[in-house]
Amino acid sequence: MRNLCTSAISVLILGALMGLSVACSHRPSDDAIAKDIQNKLAADSETKDAQVNVAVKDGKVTLTGRVSTPAVQQKVEQIAREEPDIAGVDDQTTTEPEAEAAVPAAPAPAAPAVPAPPPPRVEKPKPQPLVVPAGTVLSVRTGQALGSKSSQTGQAFLATLAQPVSVNGRSALTAGSTVSGTVVTAKAKGKVKGEGQLDLSLTSISVGGHTYHIQTGVLSSTVKGKGKRTAATTGGGAAGGALIGGIAGGGTGAAIGAGVGAAAGFIGGTLTGNKQVEVPAESALSFTLTQPLTLPPTRD
Repeated sequence: MRNLCTSAISVLILGALMGLSVACSHRPSDDAIAKDIQNKLAADSETKDAQVNVAVKDGKVTLTGRVSTPAVQQKVEQIAREEPDIAGVDDQTTTEPEAEAAVPAAPAPAAPAVPAPPPPRVEKPKPQPLVVPAGTVLSVRTGQALGSKSSQTGQAFLATLAQPVSVNGRSALTAGSTVSGTVVTAKAKGKVKGEGQLDLSLTSISVGGHTYHIQTGVLSSTVKGKGKRTAATTGGGAAGGALIGGIAGGGTGAAIGAGVGAAAGFIGGTLTGNKQVEVPAESALSFTLTQPLTLPPTRD
C-alpha cells in the first residue's frame, strides 16, 4: 500500500514537470516578443513615426526613446501591454517639447525709431503798422463848390485824394480815396468894409473800407477892402501860402491849387463880382498833416 502511494505522487510530480516543460516550450522568446511589438508599432498610423526601442528580458518589456505627444506615448504603451505572454511593461519613453516651443521665437520687434525733434520754429516778423508822418502833404480835389458867402462855418464837405501817398516805398494812401473836411470859417465880405474869409481843414480819410481821423493845418483865404487878397495856411502849415492861377482877376474857376512842397498849403479860388472868396468844384487843394496817421499792417 505504501509503495502504491509513493508511485502515485511520483506520477503527479512527473506530470507537473512535463506540463511546465510543455508550457515553456510554447512561450515566444524575448526577441520574438520584442520584434512583434516593434512591427505593431510600425504598422499603427499613430505610432509609425515614433522613435521607440523595445527590449524584452524574461518576458518583461522595456520601452525607451522619444515620442512626439503624450497621446502617442499612451498608444505605444497600449500596444506593448496587449502583447501576449509578457510579464509586464516598463514605459521609459519621453515626449518631445511642444511644436511651438521647437520653432525659434520670432525676434522681438525693433523699438520704433525716435523721431528727430522738429526744427525750431522761426517766427516771422509781425507786420508793423504803416505810419504816415506829420508834415505829409495831402493833395485833394473838392467834390463841391465852397465859398465865403455860400458856405457855412462848421459845414462838412467831401473831396478825393488826387495823388497817392507812399511811405518808405510802400503804398499808404491810394489816389481816389474819399476825404472829408470841414469849413472852419466862412465869412462874407461886406459891400463897404470888412473882408471875406474862407478857412478849410481835413478831418478824415477812408482807406480799405475803414475811416481814419486825421488832423491837418487850416487852409485860409481872405479878401479885403480895395481888392487886397491873401492866401495862407495855419495850424502847422507854412507861414505864408501861394495861390495858383490868380485869385485876383474876377473870373470864376480861374485858379486851381497844387502842392509844391511839404510845408506849404494851397487854396485855389477866384473873386466874384462882389469880391467874395470862391472855390469851384474840382479845385485842387493841398493840406499838411499836423499829426501822424497810423494805418494797420498790410500784407505785401
